[in-house]
Amino acid sequence: MVQIKGHMGPTAFKAWSSKAITLLGMSGSGKTTLASKLPRDTWFHYSGDYRIGTRYLDEPILDNIKREAMKVPFLADLLRSDSMYICHNITINNLTPIASFLGMIGDPELGGLSVAEFKRRQALHRSAEIVAMYDVREFIEKSSQTYGYPNFINDAGGSLCELDEPDVIRQLAEDTLILYLKPSEALLNQIIERSLMAPKPMYYQESFLDHVLPLYLAENNLDGPEQIDPGEYFRWMFPLLVEHRLPLYEAIAQEYGVVVEADRVDDIKGEDDFLELVATGLG
Repeated sequence: MVQIKGHMGPTAFKAWSSKAITLLGMSGSGKTTLASKLPRDTWFHYSGDYRIGTRYLDEPILDNIKREAMKVPFLADLLRSDSMYICHNITINNLTPIASFLGMIGDPELGGLSVAEFKRRQALHRSAEIVAMYDVREFIEKSSQTYGYPNFINDAGGSLCELDEPDVIRQLAEDTLILYLKPSEALLNQIIERSLMAPKPMYYQESFLDHVLPLYLAENNLDGPEQIDPGEYFRWMFPLLVEHRLPLYEAIAQEYGVVVEADRVDDIKGEDDFLELVATGLG
């Protein structure tokens, strides 16, 4: 019988010698902040978004940057003559190149993408995220056997709930304890407010897009997506995306994981506080 880690109790969790945990939750709920509070010498920090950007979307991201650079004659001449080299600088804390690649639907004069191109890039991200999450199993072994880390933390992207790929979630539940950082109403409002102030491209299900895009066009009396202001569309869409995602997170946590309050992340000072938070959730 397959062992689902979310079904263990607090005593079994504390006795678990090589802990492996997946952090699940909305972007901005504190996943990366929480992971960074764990001792670097005993916890291997696996960032799903970092893996996506540096391994599976590396070439598409660079191709996108080069296409933009080719629009500048000075840079185009340097690129054609191999006189310059372009690379991204993706880190766990800087995922901007991924967001820039994903882009937003809207008026091309405002940096927007056509619906077809947006969906193409979204599909690439979905495929990349699926493989990156399947990679967790390999990296748990690699972090232990190769690098000597006793514990493993999978800092999953906020769009994990959007993949609609049950086998991915089940494998994560077999290999890791899925910990859902559930935001309070106040924190949720903060997340929405921050996103509205600084819109950031992200992945979400095509069916969600197909549902909300016609609504936005109708509400704003627009003839087509090419008339959309990308930033304004995102600000209208994001609260609906939050509403769409919350029950998806809940469903994953209910079947496979454990729920803890995301608001408590700020109170976590180190490993002991973190382990107590998880044990309390399991209890």
